[in-house]
Amino acid sequence: MIPVNELIRGYNLYRDEYEARAIEVLRSGWYILGRQVEAFEKEFADALGDGCYCAGVDNGLNAIRLGLQAAGISVGDEIIVQANGYIATILGIIQAGGKPVFVEPDEYYQLDAERIADAITPRTKGVCLTHLYGMATRMDRVLEVCREHDLMLFEDCAQSHFASYRGTNTGLFGDVGFFSFYPTKNLGGCGDGGGVVSRNKDIIDKVKVLRNYGSDVRYHNIEIGINSRLDEMQAGFLRVKLSHMPELIANRNHIADRYLSGITNPLVILPKVAEGCNHIWYQFIVRVDDQEGFRNFLKDAGVATDISWKVPPYLQPCMIDKYGYRRGMFPITEAICDSIVTLPMMDVMSEEEIDKVIETVNMYKGNS
Repeated sequence: MIPVNELIRGYNLYRDEYEARAIEVLRSGWYILGRQVEAFEKEFADALGDGCYCAGVDNGLNAIRLGLQAAGISVGDEIIVQANGYIATILGIIQAGGKPVFVEPDEYYQLDAERIADAITPRTKGVCLTHLYGMATRMDRVLEVCREHDLMLFEDCAQSHFASYRGTNTGLFGDVGFFSFYPTKNLGGCGDGGGVVSRNKDIIDKVKVLRNYGSDVRYHNIEIGINSRLDEMQAGFLRVKLSHMPELIANRNHIADRYLSGITNPLVILPKVAEGCNHIWYQFIVRVDDQEGFRNFLKDAGVATDISWKVPPYLQPCMIDKYGYRRGMFPITEAICDSIVTLPMMDVMSEEEIDKVIETVNMYKGNS
């Protein structure tokens, strides 16, 4: 069975480096907020772009929560967000005290900038877009609307490490960017991890206080903070993978190029890449009318698939109970969720595996 993703492949690519870094951290005797975290924060910020600062935290959800808090989002503030993202974005907004306000996505599965204005109320404080599946959102109109209405702009970059729009990396367009370093991500560790980035050093300094019990110096607590620190081991692993990102992105681009040129089945809708955007292919998403039938066909042929995601966040029980959302409120999102399928995409695949995925997808005949 060809897996959707297999993390051991990425580990094996640089096994000696990962194991050497693990021994280095273990022998250092310092395991929380030490040299590895400081080095990773600087290296990641430098790699994203000039003027960027980074604070490492323990996971992507807390990156959103703490980044919003550091930027001044508080109880009752409304944040406009796309309806088809992952629930972690929504949970981060709620945990920061904000209220998510959903809008539909565009034809590239990204937030539709033309729908932002209609969702603005007197309580709207910002927009939080997610660069889904590895492609940057087209930012021109988003930035224009945010300027027109004096809104803060936040970017969930959990799936878009080093994806860019017109030469600028995601995370650097808005006031604050949030990253996840969960193991499946293009830049992922061997456990949980996250990061907050901004060109505003004051925001990053505040995140560093909030992540460490609200402490600016030891035993001096100036904020009501939490324990949300990126540990030394994960930072060390991330430094290894960060040094190989160009190669890893090239690997995924090769797989995607093969899929895009080789899959010709008219029953399968391929993803589109918007002008000005580069794609890092965190996931390769296709759409079909018979979602389960297509998945079962591929499974029987030895190709695993997934759905990212079958249930939109506003239809999760916790959101229905709290906000009263119901099916039918966002039909574009629901049509996407009912038809998307994730094909195998990982750090490395053999040509034979890529061939098999393409051939199997092209053999699918639907219900005929």
